[in-house]
Amino acid sequence: MQTLKLTLIKIIHTIIWAFFASLIFYVLYAGIANKINTYTWLAIGFVFLEVFTLIIFKWYCPLTIVARKYSNSDKENFDIYLPNWLAKHNKTIFTIIFVSGLFLIIIRTFL
Repeated sequence: MQTLKLTLIKIIHTIIWAFFASLIFYVLYAGIANKINTYTWLAIGFVFLEVFTLIIFKWYCPLTIVARKYSNSDKENFDIYLPNWLAKHNKTIFTIIFVSGLFLIIIRTFL
């Protein structure tokens, strides 16, 4: 039963990760292509909501905390279907992509 619960958590976590990764790449695309619209600002808002959630949970995803109950693995990807290297550097990689897109959007919108 623990394996089934961990598998379900990993599936849900991967789907949520893909959603946020898509939003972050959309922000970058909007900044590069200068296609800034309501969806761009919604994407930015959702990403900031995710950042706020991570801050509340001391930089851990709440699903990681739940998954820890069902695994004592020391791998970075124990709770998500991502390559270990990506799970390990996920926050750094996507922070750089998001901040780059946000920087372009701010320049194109306000300067």
